[in-house]
Amino acid sequence: MGKFDAKSFNEKNFKYSVEHPRVPNLKTSEMKKSKILKGSQDIKDTFGASESTYYSRIASKGLLDGQAVNYDGQTDITATNTKTYERGVIVIGRAKAWTEKDFSEDISGQDFMQNIADQVAEYKDGLDQDTILSILKGIFSMSTGAKNKEFVEKHTTIVKGNMDSTTLNSATNKACGKNKKKFGMVFMDSDVQTNLENMNLLKNLVYTDKDGVSRDISLYSWGGKLVIVDDMPKTEGYMDATVDTEGSLKIVANTATPAAGEIKLEDVTPYLDGRTLKAGDYVVFGTEYTTYALGEGSIDYEDLPMKHPYGASRDEAKNGGEDTLYMRQRKVFAPVGISYENTTHASLSPTDAELENGSNWALVNSGETSETDRSYIDHRAIAICRIISRG
Repeated sequence: MGKFDAKSFNEKNFKYSVEHPRVPNLKTSEMKKSKILKGSQDIKDTFGASESTYYSRIASKGLLDGQAVNYDGQTDITATNTKTYERGVIVIGRAKAWTEKDFSEDISGQDFMQNIADQVAEYKDGLDQDTILSILKGIFSMSTGAKNKEFVEKHTTIVKGNMDSTTLNSATNKACGKNKKKFGMVFMDSDVQTNLENMNLLKNLVYTDKDGVSRDISLYSWGGKLVIVDDMPKTEGYMDATVDTEGSLKIVANTATPAAGEIKLEDVTPYLDGRTLKAGDYVVFGTEYTTYALGEGSIDYEDLPMKHPYGASRDEAKNGGEDTLYMRQRKVFAPVGISYENTTHASLSPTDAELENGSNWALVNSGETSETDRSYIDHRAIAICRIISRG
């Protein structure tokens, strides 16, 4: 077959498929499509105003607090006031363009610009899901401030192995206590879902038609929460093990010559646990999976209006003629109860790396200069938690 501009054409009786016109897209972007996102009138009003730019702080009124005094006729009654809490929200802008040459269509008989147009919405869903995952990585990377660290610790459950029947219930209780009922969805990798399915821990959801006939559908629940299988973060590396762990390797000094079942200390990389390793320790190579449990409406979301969200241009001369389709978007994804502090930020839209930087995030608080003077939102009100498991 012939090739022009990475396109196959009918040089040797080649045919474009009608039944399968393009390669399959395995990225399902279920997190973007789920009910974890909810519209926010506050965000819409804030960034819809003529004076708004790319970053804003939205205030909320605080709750009553303070210790009551003993009413005994001799103790003075003391008064306190309520505080205002602030949440920073950032607009995230992204853009992309695609170009196709006239000659590509002429030589193949295929409309490649229409192929692009048919996929833009799906591409944007994938782009948004990447943004959400970067935000989640960022808020779980908060490492300064006692309350921020408390959120990360309480809302993270680490399982040294596969998850079991108690993992989800324990993780959501650790995160939110009695508010664990707010969690409605669990997003997991297919490897994790398969392991739970093999242990009969997942319940098939049942559809009943108008005639009363019931049948299983390809959806599951776990502990009453909807299971959504998608491409979740996972990392390969070395983990702690014992001599009895299947596939384990004994660490030897860097100056040694490893025998079968041994590994040099300097070769144990990446290492996924936090200990300081030494010769004589055991490790095993494996995969670390991140599973997220989220509540409905746990992330505020708005797709902001733009002057030109889409555009097209044509160059009659270049490469004999070509068309370009442009896509632009400005959106807000704001986790409820968590503020984007704009601490480490280089431009008028954060990159994925900046969203993943924990120093840019903090629990919503009253904003005093000294941390000891601040009041923070109760972390148990935030229906976001993660489970790190291994396989």
